Amino acid sequence: MEVENKSTEIRCQEMSKGGLAYEVILAEPVGLPAPRRADSPEKTPSVEEIQEKLKAAEERRRSLEASRMAAIAQKMQKIEEASRIRSEQTNNFIVATKEALDAKMDSHEEKREAYINELRARLKDHLEGVEKTRLTLEQQTSEVYKAIEDKMNTAADKRDENIKKMLERLREHEEQVRKVRAGNQEKFLQLESSIQDKLQQAADRRLQLEAEQREKLRNHNNKLLEVRSTLSAKVEEITTSIETKLTAAEQKREKEIQKKLDFVKKEERRAEMVRQNKSARAESEAPTSG
Repeated sequence: MEVENKSTEIRCQEMSKGGLAYEVILAEPVGLPAPRRADSPEKTPSVEEIQEKLKAAEERRRSLEASRMAAIAQKMQKIEEASRIRSEQTNNFIVATKEALDAKMDSHEEKREAYINELRARLKDHLEGVEKTRLTLEQQTSEVYKAIEDKMNTAADKRDENIKKMLERLREHEEQVRKVRAGNQEKFLQLESSIQDKLQQAADRRLQLEAEQREKLRNHNNKLLEVRSTLSAKVEEITTSIETKLTAAEQKREKEIQKKLDFVKKEERRAEMVRQNKSARAESEAPTSG
C-alpha cells in the first residue's frame, strides 16, 4: 500500500501596502503503512480431496434441491388444500344460496297463490253480489211488468165495464130517445153529439194512459241497461287490475332470480380468478427457489 506524503503548504500574499496576508493549507492526515503478512507456502490439494469436496458439494446441492422440492411440494399441497377448501366453501355457498333462493321462491309462490286465491275469492264475492243485484233488478223488472200488465188489464176490464155500462145507458137512452124522438128531435141530436164526444174523450184517455205506461216501461228498461253496463265495466276494470298486478309480480320475481344468478356467477368467477392467481404465484415462485 503506497502512502502519499503531503506537507503543509503556506502561501504568502501581499494584500495592501505595509501588510501581508498568510493562507495556510493543511494536508490530509498521513496513515501508517499496514504490516504485510508473510506469505505462506501454497498447498496443492490432492485428487482425493478434490473428489471428496466435489462429492460433498454434490450432496449439499442434492440436499438443498430436495429441501427446496419438499418446500415447493408443501407449498403446492397448502395451495391445493386452500383451493379445495375454497371450492368447498364456494360449493357450500352456492348450495346455501340455491336453497335460500328456492325457499324464498317457494314462499313467494305460496304468497302469490294465497294472494291470487284471495283476489279470486273477492272477485267471486263481487260477482255473486253483482248476480244478486241482477236477479233483484230482474225480479223488480218482472214485478213492474206484472204490475203494469195488471193495471192495463184492470184498466181494460174497467174500460170494458164502463163501455158496457155506457152502452147499457146508451141503449136505455136510445130507448128513451125513441120514445121522445118524435117530440124533441133537436135535443136528441145534441145528446147524441155529447155521447160521441164522451166516447171520443174516453178513447183518447185510454190511448194516453197506454202511451204513459209504455214510456215508463221504456225508461225502466234504459235504467236497467245502464246498471248492467256499469257492472260490466267494473268487472272488466277489476280483472284488468288483477292481471296487471300478476304481471308485475312475475317480472319482479324474474328480476330477483336473475340478480341471484348473476351474484352466484360473479362468486364463481372470483373463486376461479383466486385459484388461477395462486397457481400462477406458485409457478412463479418455483423457478425462483430453484
